[in-house]
Amino acid sequence: MDARKEAREFLMSRRANLSPEQAGMPVSGHRRVAGLRRGEVAMLADVSPEYYAKIERGHLAGVSDAVLESVARTLQLDDAEREHLFDLARAANGVARAVRKRRPKTWVPRDGLTRALDAIVLGPAFVRNGRMDVLATNALGRAFYDEVFDGPGQGNLARYCSLDTRAKVFYPHWDAAADVTVSILRTEAGRDPRDKQLHDLIGELSTCSDAFRTRWGAHNVRRHGSGTKEFHHHEVGDLTLTYEGLELTAEPGLSLLIYTAEPGSPSQERLQLLASLAATSTASPPRAGHPTTIQES
Repeated sequence: MDARKEAREFLMSRRANLSPEQAGMPVSGHRRVAGLRRGEVAMLADVSPEYYAKIERGHLAGVSDAVLESVARTLQLDDAEREHLFDLARAANGVARAVRKRRPKTWVPRDGLTRALDAIVLGPAFVRNGRMDVLATNALGRAFYDEVFDGPGQGNLARYCSLDTRAKVFYPHWDAAADVTVSILRTEAGRDPRDKQLHDLIGELSTCSDAFRTRWGAHNVRRHGSGTKEFHHHEVGDLTLTYEGLELTAEPGLSLLIYTAEPGSPSQERLQLLASLAATSTASPPRAGHPTTIQES
């Protein structure tokens, strides 16, 4: 990833998304663009126009945290966007966060992690990395995401969302799901700019999916910690599920996500039906989601 180009396009996109009214500036006369002008950002951030122009050209090396904070406040960045800006600055300074020179290996879930997944029986649970590879699941998670493994997705949620036509049924609000998916990958690209597998995935999806390519160009980022989602599973129908995402401290870069339904709701009944179908399947579901290569110190 070209870190300078990434920083330039990210800052330009945030500036374009912020109107003078939102920034609390008076508006007079005709404006050719809806967003703030570069000089207006410089004034609000209390830096010289020349210095901000240099920053927006992607020259983040040596920019102080105080200036980055001022720019983030001026552009009204949310927590995920602010973190992304600081990740880009770290990359520009050669100190990208949580990335060490390591040798690759195929990741295999620890026995303790597998047992922990198996202990979760009321909802789908799975482990994924920042590239959105599903690495391990409980039995209900494997049944829930069966299409992700058995088609173009190849065990990757972003590939499934972008390339598998069934995803537009599985995600009733597919546009929102696609927005979230691309934003997660964009966040990961800023966090770990040296991840070749991530770059390869982005290149593949940009080549094969116009929708992905358009969303990637928007430079949106987000955290994915908790919330509510709607699904339509091909075996049990509509599901409204809440999710919680937990970082695995023993496995940096990996997250455990758990979906649950409201007790007594139709969604809970349908999850129970899906669990029953998974338990009575003649073929036992794989313990791991999809083989992947990770970096080991």
